[in-house]
Amino acid sequence: MVWISYGLIPLALFVGGSAAQLDPVKNFCRRFGHQTAVIDKKLYIDGGFINYNPLSQYPANFTSTGLVYQDLDVTGSGGMPQLYANLTKNNTIPSVNGGTLWVDDINKRFYLFGGEYAQNPPAPFFTLWSFDTIYKEWVSFGTPGHPAISGISYGAGASVSERGEGYYYGGWMSNNSILGWPGPPIASSNMIKYDMATNSFFNITGPDLVRRAGGSMVFIPIGDGGMLVYFGGVQDLYSNGTITGQPMEQIFLFDVLSSKWYTQNATGNVPPMRRRFCAGATWARDQSSYNIYLYGGSGMPPETAGFDDVYILSIPSFQWIKMYPDRDGTGQYPHHSLSCNVIDGAQLIIIGGTFPLTDECDVPDQFGSHNLDMGQQNPDKASWKLFRSNLTSYAVPGLIISAVGGGAAGGATKTAPATGFSNPDLQVLMTRKANIAVRTPTRSIATATNTSGAGTGTQLSHGAIAGIVVGAGSVLIAALIGCFWLIRRHRRRSKEAEPNTTSGTAGGGGGETASGAGVRAMSTFSGPWSRRSTANTTSYTPSRNSSLPVSPFQRQPSSAFRGPPVELEAQPPPGSNVWHPPDGLTYELVNTRHAVSPSLYGGSSGSGSGEPHTKIDSEGRLWVRVPSPVVGHTSTGSGSGAGLGLGISPVREGGYARYSGYSHSPVLPVSPGTPMIPQEPQELSTIPLHELSTEPERGDTPSVVISNPGDTGTHQTYYHR
Repeated sequence: MVWISYGLIPLALFVGGSAAQLDPVKNFCRRFGHQTAVIDKKLYIDGGFINYNPLSQYPANFTSTGLVYQDLDVTGSGGMPQLYANLTKNNTIPSVNGGTLWVDDINKRFYLFGGEYAQNPPAPFFTLWSFDTIYKEWVSFGTPGHPAISGISYGAGASVSERGEGYYYGGWMSNNSILGWPGPPIASSNMIKYDMATNSFFNITGPDLVRRAGGSMVFIPIGDGGMLVYFGGVQDLYSNGTITGQPMEQIFLFDVLSSKWYTQNATGNVPPMRRRFCAGATWARDQSSYNIYLYGGSGMPPETAGFDDVYILSIPSFQWIKMYPDRDGTGQYPHHSLSCNVIDGAQLIIIGGTFPLTDECDVPDQFGSHNLDMGQQNPDKASWKLFRSNLTSYAVPGLIISAVGGGAAGGATKTAPATGFSNPDLQVLMTRKANIAVRTPTRSIATATNTSGAGTGTQLSHGAIAGIVVGAGSVLIAALIGCFWLIRRHRRRSKEAEPNTTSGTAGGGGGETASGAGVRAMSTFSGPWSRRSTANTTSYTPSRNSSLPVSPFQRQPSSAFRGPPVELEAQPPPGSNVWHPPDGLTYELVNTRHAVSPSLYGGSSGSGSGEPHTKIDSEGRLWVRVPSPVVGHTSTGSGSGAGLGLGISPVREGGYARYSGYSHSPVLPVSPGTPMIPQEPQELSTIPLHELSTEPERGDTPSVVISNPGDTGTHQTYYHR
């Protein structure tokens, strides 16, 4: 057990205007603590810290306040994808380090979750922001509506675009991520799930009660619906700054259908314990092996400087294999707080990192990015090679074949751990390939305008445009005169009824058009990080705040928000959260820290649609009908939860109403009013369960499924409807 300062990065922050004059492309030296996402052959880099060149003149770690990207189809002078810095964002959009970007490939956007603030205090309330890659603009998706979903940093983020889900396990809660946080940083033992389709958050218990941070998590399409694989990082056992390393042989797996955790020990060439590394997953063509590549990171004493190495965790054999360097120990340039992005399953682009042992810049002509050929598909069978945009398939490399058998296309013969599986369910799941329904966009993608350079529509020639203008001019003028007053009237009526889907004032600056020409690639050299090398080498739904844009996917307002605010006959008493208007019903004020949930407000879950009755007063405040007496304002005697649709009693605690009792469901939708973690939330779920889709339903009560020896058709995992 060791004691280590939570902050790994010395923040010699510069205050002044000179940094704004430095170019993040021309003056690039190093970047770290950022978050990345890949959509449509563009690798977006957001936030983190940046060092400018020359480092001797600009030694400070500047907060990177812009959104930049590398075009994977355009090669820069250093042989890696060209970097562009023309996607701006205003100061409404947070610039954080240690967060994650959840990718939605289908709807062409990514979401910024988590992270901590360096130069500015954290925002009073966490807001989920999303960048629209088609229209080049940031959009607010509101606050989660509950203090349990708040700022957290340097956890393990993963997005499952195929399912429209984002996940974040562990991470640090501190005064750098939560405004007014008291005491030392504390890690979390929970996992956050975000549903992109419904704009809802879920708080899920972790594999155990240990608080963790600094590890990595990836998604692999194994099991019935896919699995998240977590490893590495540190354990925060006493919540006082005393941490210890997380053993790298201990692998946690999360089955996304059942929300059940499994633990499996790995063997082989196990990496030393580390944190703030990065990882990416790919798999054989026949999915007989899933291979997770790990790079770098900061170590535990005595390897505090960190690592410059590559290890591979092969599943389902659960073997660790060392890829680089091909000798004992690590490479010459250990660094941490970097990012990994798998491109087309074949290449791993590693960006940035802070270097404790050197003050050299990170190959400026490559913008601090380096490429790992995951299958060593090059004549030299080398690990580090310049990025190739035409390499779009993965071949299992020889060092993995030697460990698991088979060939480049798969056919692994070792499909179980040397010591056996820790759980019979896990043994069954490892034999299955995920069957994930194809998602369709929830907004128009093909018809998006091409004004920002990102659309796909065909443009008309200038001659055609001129002909159309001449031929339709008179008709257009007449139509404009005839319907101008109708349009104005319609807009006046519908403006407040339609959710705000533009960036607007709060939504942030729409980015500029991406542009830039490619440059011929340079020849390769020998080392990945050499100074002279060029890289051979139930849920809460965010509140609708009238000042913030909401999801553009939700074009039709929900029933709780139908119609514009109207002037009511009577106003609530000043300062009161309870209101008895002339309609004879009881209402409670719902501010931006709450969600409007039909299961918690407005009748039992079985009463028809269960839609809550609401009123909006002349000041735009939302009032939600609640049973009388009002939740949070009454005693906690038996039966006081009647009408909540949960069959439980509200308990007053910490200024909020929480709910006693437990559910058999492993997914724990958080109810409005739960006190702020670090209390471990034990919330309720009303979601009934059933077993595998290939087995008959057995009702809502879980029962034990007995698996016959050798039978891979059944197991003891339960799934949600």
